[in-house]
Amino acid sequence: MTLKLYGFWRSNAAFRVRVALALKALPYEEIDIDLLSGDQFDSAYAEINAGHVVPTLVHDDRQIFQSLAIIEYLDEIAPEPPLLPAEPFERAYTRSLAMVLAADVHPLTVPRVRQHLKDVLAADSSGIEAWCRHWTAEGLATYERLLLRRPPAPFALGEFISVGDIGIAGQVALAEVYHMDLSSYPQVEALAKRCFALSAFSDAHPFAQPGYRAKNPR
Repeated sequence: MTLKLYGFWRSNAAFRVRVALALKALPYEEIDIDLLSGDQFDSAYAEINAGHVVPTLVHDDRQIFQSLAIIEYLDEIAPEPPLLPAEPFERAYTRSLAMVLAADVHPLTVPRVRQHLKDVLAADSSGIEAWCRHWTAEGLATYERLLLRRPPAPFALGEFISVGDIGIAGQVALAEVYHMDLSSYPQVEALAKRCFALSAFSDAHPFAQPGYRAKNPR
């Protein structure tokens, strides 16, 4: 199996796919597409992803895009360990957890939205930062309410790590990119700590990527 992942250190969507690949112990080559420099608009990458976004998974020369679609594809070609439960309600529940981040929050903070805020609404950097922090906080609050209704034990579905946990951990990673305080979201913070104690999550974190370390040498 030959897998390539086109991603970017700061991409939360690429983070989600990195976690899934690691949980399934699938080797892959990651190719960096610098979204802040505009690499996504290069003609060569446009042939790979017509949406000019990351991530893109290439499996034996076939392209798959959108993080949750990629994760479900990985679940089908490499079923162990499963990231979606078999029972229909639990399957829908964990998908809904993942989509709080992937559908409701993260799309509002991506580079093209931030650029639109700057170009069309004349937002300055502090205003754009406030926008991103607002929507990230909305996602954290939603997850906190959901986890209060169904406390993790120790993960969102019990002992079984799911795509729902990947979504919640991704929400926390997004908050950490914006240097946000998590103390108002104790359920979310505790679940994320359990996730990031696993190398599949910690090694996929944006701050653990070579692109981040190159820009922030210690």
